[in-house]
Parts: sequence; C-alpha cells; structure tokens
Amino acid sequence: MLNGRNVAIGPVLPEDLLRLFVWGDDPEITRLNEPYLPKNLDRERDFWLNPSGDPRRVFLAIRRIGKPEIVGYVQITAIEPIHRSASLGILIGRAEDRGCGLGREAMELAIGFCRDHLNLTRLSLAVHADNAPAIALYEKLGFATEGLCRSAQFIAGRWIDLQLMALVDPARAQDQAGTV
Repeated sequence: MLNGRNVAIGPVLPEDLLRLFVWGDDPEITRLNEPYLPKNLDRERDFWLNPSGDPRRVFLAIRRIGKPEIVGYVQITAIEPIHRSASLGILIGRAEDRGCGLGREAMELAIGFCRDHLNLTRLSLAVHADNAPAIALYEKLGFATEGLCRSAQFIAGRWIDLQLMALVDPARAQDQAGTV
C-alpha cells in the first residue's frame, strides 16, 4: 500500500469486487470512460483480480486513509518495460467523492509508483475532450496534450472526441536518449 495524505493506493481485493461491479454496471459512471455494456460478475472478477498474472497491467484500488472501502481505482495498462511506457486511467466511483482532491492525490501516487517501482519514463492517457476538470488536473500534474482523436467513441447516443495526453519525465528521457 502506498500512502498519501488522504488516500492510499494498493491492490484490488476480492471484497472490492461488488463495488467495482456496481460502478461498471452503472451507465452514468461508465459514460466517463466507455460505452455502457451489462457486466458479468465472473468476467469482472477475472478482469480485476488478474488471475493469469498479466505483467502488462496493474490495477490499484484507491482508499481513504484509515477506511477499508474502495473509492476508486487507477489502471496502469499497456506496460512496455523495453520502452519504459504505459497508459493510465483513473475513476473515482461516486460523484460525491469527485472534485475533492482524491483523484489528484491518487494520480500523484500512481505516477510515483510508475517511476519508482515500474521504472517507467512515459505515461499516456486518453480523456474525453469535453472533460475540462480532468484535463485541468492532468495539466497540473505535468501532462501535455499530444493530439485529438475526433469522434473516437460513441457513448450515450453521441460521439466523443478523445484528447491524448502524456507525461514524460525529462531527466529520464534524456538518460534514455543518451543510451543505445
């Protein structure tokens, strides 16, 4: 478990599955990341607990310090150890938990985890181009916009543009550029 001031990130536990399932089966929550599709609990269990041990992904539960219940998650996917890169995704599940700094602190912890424990240099993400609060957060964390995928997702009856952003550790990128 990695601890911040108000949140900790750590493994997704079997007791978290019901809440993750409920979030994944709620069209209002899933619209933040993907089109809604009804979920299957067995497939969701395998997805979140990663029984095959896929090394290209790490899922981290977000919890308030001192509280056992999950408030969100960070997904680190497409981990490429040779290229020292990965993609990030985050969700704070309940609307009342959003906008109070939990996501920012969880992302700071996740970025540190990616650098210090996974030895990653480049972190990328895709965010709905109309999600101004998320984009502002990512910019404060040092992410830069790299492009726009127009009409990339069809969610809840409308087309959504995706803004592509990345955070590259300049010192590490320089170190990599000098090595062959």
